[in-house]
Amino acid sequence: MTPEGRVKAKVKDVLDAFKPHVFGHWIVQNGMGSPTLDYIGCCCGDYFTIETKADKKKLTPRQELTAKSTEEANGAVFKIIGANDLVLLELESWLHSRVMTKLKRQNWSTHARR
Repeated sequence: MTPEGRVKAKVKDVLDAFKPHVFGHWIVQNGMGSPTLDYIGCCCGDYFTIETKADKKKLTPRQELTAKSTEEANGAVFKIIGANDLVLLELESWLHSRVMTKLKRQNWSTHARR
């Protein structure tokens, strides 16, 4: 497995832990259409993207521009550099927060109707 493949495997483990509340897909760029980052997803109605890199690599200027545009539209961007990047924990915390908020609302809504 490549170094970037190891990073993506860890990200996939985090994302899988939050199914069915997370939907998304890994992008395969072929030079057509608009640029995007590695993963585009939605968690409980909130849009997010992820870019993964092997240790010590940086996003390209085009990827940085895509990330900035996403953030300007209030989407979340997670730039994960290396398999032990603390941004993995940020991603997990961000997903957890959205899922828990959704479940609390559902629980409150159920009790309010009784």
